[in-house]
Amino acid sequence: MAARLSVALIVLVICTLSLFSTIGITRPSHRVEVVDANKLWRSANPGGWRPSSAPRSYWPSPPKESNGFLRVRCNGGLNQQRSAICNAVVAARIMNATLVLPELDTNSFWRDESGFPGVYDVEHFIEALRYDIHIVRSLPEVSSKGKTKKMKSYQIRPPRDAPLSWYTTFALEKMKEHSAIYLTPFSHRLAEEIDAPELQRLRCRVNYHALRFKPHIIKLSTEIVDKLRSQGHFMSIHLRFEMDMLAFAGCVDIFTPKEQKILIKYRKENFAEKELVYRERRLIGKCPLTPEEVGLILRSMGFDNTTRIYIAAGELFGGDRFMKPFRTMFPHLENHSTVGPSEKLEENARGLVGSAVDYMVCLLSDIFMPTYDGPSNFANNLLGHRLYYGFRTTIQPNRKALAPIFMDREEGHAADFEDRIRQVMFNSKFGGPHKRVHPESFYTNSWPECFCQMSPKDPADKCPPDNIMETLDGQLQNEESDDLDPSNMSNKSNNSASGSTGD
Repeated sequence: MAARLSVALIVLVICTLSLFSTIGITRPSHRVEVVDANKLWRSANPGGWRPSSAPRSYWPSPPKESNGFLRVRCNGGLNQQRSAICNAVVAARIMNATLVLPELDTNSFWRDESGFPGVYDVEHFIEALRYDIHIVRSLPEVSSKGKTKKMKSYQIRPPRDAPLSWYTTFALEKMKEHSAIYLTPFSHRLAEEIDAPELQRLRCRVNYHALRFKPHIIKLSTEIVDKLRSQGHFMSIHLRFEMDMLAFAGCVDIFTPKEQKILIKYRKENFAEKELVYRERRLIGKCPLTPEEVGLILRSMGFDNTTRIYIAAGELFGGDRFMKPFRTMFPHLENHSTVGPSEKLEENARGLVGSAVDYMVCLLSDIFMPTYDGPSNFANNLLGHRLYYGFRTTIQPNRKALAPIFMDREEGHAADFEDRIRQVMFNSKFGGPHKRVHPESFYTNSWPECFCQMSPKDPADKCPPDNIMETLDGQLQNEESDDLDPSNMSNKSNNSASGSTGD
């Protein structure tokens, strides 16, 4: 009888385990695929794709006569302005407008008056977009009652994320009525997702080709990169642990009472009132990573204390106590002041030039890691630029997935801490081509519109011919020749006399 009971018990245990296995009740597994961190110093696998923002269908040159002038004031930081400039070019194209060199709202954010000509190569910008739109440096002068004065523009506040149709109807109507319109503010004033691949490629031509920093910024950035790379690979980190972002995120509990008052006051003065609970915000991934958390992530991934790291950041909030644990783990930390010729940046380290240098160094680094990529135009634009620049490796921490791991550690439950970190981090993207999924921005990921394949499965992905720029140049020259043809000039005069327009 005892033997029979033992057999029955064994069968019952086996059946129970089988049942649990069938319905999916299993212990959590921390098995992690072993990834060699050294492989991350190389660019991601392109999968047969390469960047290409050249037109792939008929792309006529801008008509000689435009419908009027378009002025825009780009507000926000350097990279928010950069996106706005791309949108302004698209708006000018679809409205057949002459774009006045975009204004950068430097005073309110940067207290820096260098503007567009102080940061970007104006001649290159105009030349690079000659097949797309007409660009002038300023509004022309007009004569009225024997006096010459600058043309006035009609001011409009465009709706946020406006569709293309708003520009081709309301804005265009006002332009024809007033000859010039002034759109202000112009941050996020054109929808990112537009069903027009050629216009999306135009955005990429502006962002990655036409917007070139001035030679002295490129020279300074190159000097810094050369110094960093002289000792091997280096990583750049956008450490978004600054007062404005912490106040915006509502992540104040880790600070002293005095610091909390500063953050709460800044939030009330600059952002909409909203009750924010720190623990809840952190669990949904809304809090920027602390410097120590960044260090723990990198160490868990296999980076050692010889890793050279360039820090792109403004003034970190909370003082050195937050940086000390990070510096203990990774002592080779640099920024544009410690590794570059600091006297060249001393006057403008926090202005547009300082931000531009940080952007270039992060673009050229072997690995880039943002610690807060939403909303962060600096990080988002860099992720997109590095993707376009050859699928350069990026490390994107999933803050929502990491939050409970860090919170367990803080509460004394550190078992399998590094394994859990690796499980999250090695399941993330590292800069390769991937489908854009909301809320990912077009400026973060312009695949597939701005990429092509030499041997595509889909004809829409086929790379344009290598001589596409020659083709566009030929079109432009032919149209200019037609304008100079006496018979065409005569026809235009007759059309003008009969009251026809070139709209």
